[in-house]
Amino acid sequence: MLVGVAASDSLGFDPHTVTEAKCCPDWPEWQEAMHDEIRRLELRKAWVYVDPPPRSSGQNVVGSKWVFRTKRDARGEVTGYRARLVAQGFTQVEGVDYFSDDTYAAVCKLASIRVILSVAARNGWFTHQVDVKSAFDEKIYMRPPSDIELDGLKPGQILLLLVALYGLHQSDRRWYIRLRKILEGFKLVRLEHNHAVFYRRHPDGEISIIFLHVDDMTLVCSLLANLLHLKVMIKSELEITDNGELHWLLGIEVRCNLKKHTIALSQRVYIDSIIARYGFSDAKPLSQLMDPHVHLSVDQCPVSTAEYAAMRDKPYLEALGALQYVSVATRPDITFAVGQLAQFGWNPGIAHWSALKRIYQYLKGTADIWLMLGSSEDNDIIGYSDADGMSTEGCRAISGYVFMLNGGAVSWSSKRQDLVTLSTTEAKYVALTHASKEAIWLRSFIKELFGDPEHPLPLRSDNQSAIALAKDDRFHARTKHIDIRFHFIRYAIAEGKISLSYLVLRSPVLGPGKD
Repeated sequence: MLVGVAASDSLGFDPHTVTEAKCCPDWPEWQEAMHDEIRRLELRKAWVYVDPPPRSSGQNVVGSKWVFRTKRDARGEVTGYRARLVAQGFTQVEGVDYFSDDTYAAVCKLASIRVILSVAARNGWFTHQVDVKSAFDEKIYMRPPSDIELDGLKPGQILLLLVALYGLHQSDRRWYIRLRKILEGFKLVRLEHNHAVFYRRHPDGEISIIFLHVDDMTLVCSLLANLLHLKVMIKSELEITDNGELHWLLGIEVRCNLKKHTIALSQRVYIDSIIARYGFSDAKPLSQLMDPHVHLSVDQCPVSTAEYAAMRDKPYLEALGALQYVSVATRPDITFAVGQLAQFGWNPGIAHWSALKRIYQYLKGTADIWLMLGSSEDNDIIGYSDADGMSTEGCRAISGYVFMLNGGAVSWSSKRQDLVTLSTTEAKYVALTHASKEAIWLRSFIKELFGDPEHPLPLRSDNQSAIALAKDDRFHARTKHIDIRFHFIRYAIAEGKISLSYLVLRSPVLGPGKD
C-alpha cells in the first residue's frame, strides 16, 4: 500500500473509532455495516468461542478494532459503507503469533497497471472491477469487538481465530495464498514479473488478465464473454460486489473511450480532498509548478527558536506524503518537485513550506489534467533518460526517466544520484543505468504478459558522450572512479535488452518544473 488514505476509495474523512462513528449523522449506516461484517465473518466460521489461554502457555491475546471506510464513485459521492473488524496486529509477538516468512503479500505495481490499461485501451479490451467481501499454523486469540454483541459469547470468553483477519501480520499473505489457489483453479497463470497479476491465454488467441490490490480485483479481457464467465467463476468461490465497468481504481478516476482507444486517469477528487485537508482551499491557483527565482537549500532550514516556532503548526511531512501518491500514480509533472522537497523533510523551513504550498496551488490550477493511456496508433514502448548535470545542493545530480507506451507515460522516476559525478557526461551516464533497470523490467513484463517481439527496448538520451561510454565496454581512465554497478548499462546493451540512441531536444522532456 502506497499511502494509507490514497490506496482506498475513501478520501480520509471517515471516523477512526466507534465513538466518532456514533457522532456522525450516518451512524445508522455505520451500525448496519458493523452488523453485516459480523454476519459475514460468522458465515465464514471465522472464530470459535474459547476461554483465555493460561498465562503459563505464553500465548498472546491480540486486541480488535473497527475500521470504517466509505465507498465513493468517481465524483466523490458516497455509494456505500464498509466496517471491517480488524485484529490489532501490532500486539502480536513474532515466533508466537506469526513467523517472519509469513508476512509478505503481493501488491500490483502502478507501472504494471498503467501498462495493462494502455494495452487494453489500444486494443479496445473490456475492463471491469469486483470487490471481495471477505487457517493458521499458529493459534491466534483475539478479544471480542466492542460496541456489538456476539450471539452465544459467554462472559470472560475470547475468540480463537480460524481465518485470517485484516490487521494480523499474516493476513494479507494468507488471503493471497487462498486467492492464488482459486485463480489458478480457473487456469490463470501467475505472472513471474509481478505476482499480483494473473493471466490466461485462451486457445482462440484471446487473453484474460486479473490484477490485484488486496481484496480488489480488476478484470481485463479481450472478449466480453470471457470476462462475464470469469466473474461467474469468481462468484462461485467468493462473495463479491460487482462494480461493473472500471470507473474508479485506488482513488483514481478512470475514463474509457473505446472510440478513441484511450483510458484516462485523474486524481481530481483526491487532489481536492488534500487541498482542503491541509488548508489550501483559498490559495491562488497557479500554472507554473516551481518558482525559477527561488533556490531551495539546507541554508533555509530552521536554526533559531523563532524559525522553529514558525514551522510548529505546519504539517510539512503529512502534506508532502499526500503528494507522493499523486506523483507516482498520475502526475509525473510534479515528481521532480516532490523529490526536491523530500530532501528537507528532516528539518523544513518556511521557504520549503512555501514551495510545498506552491505545488498544491499548481495542482489546484491544473486539476483537470488527465494522464492519457492508449492511442489509436500502435506505438511500441520507448524510454527517455536525463540528468540535471550536477545539482548544487549536495553536488549530486538528479536522474530522471520516463517510459512511453502508445504515446502515454507508463513509468517515470526522479531520483538523486548516490554519488558525486564530475561532469554532465558522467551524470547522464549514471542516469542511463538508473533508467536501464526499469527498462529491463518493463520489457520482461510486457514480453511475458503479451508476448511482444524480442527486439531491445529503445532508450534515448540527449548526451552523445554518455551514449558512447555506455556502448564502449573498454576500460576508461575517465570512468575508473565510477562504481562498477553503474556500468550495468553496458551489460544491458550487450545482452540486447535495450538499445541507445541520441535525442535532439528542442525543449526539455524531463526538465524540472515543466508543466
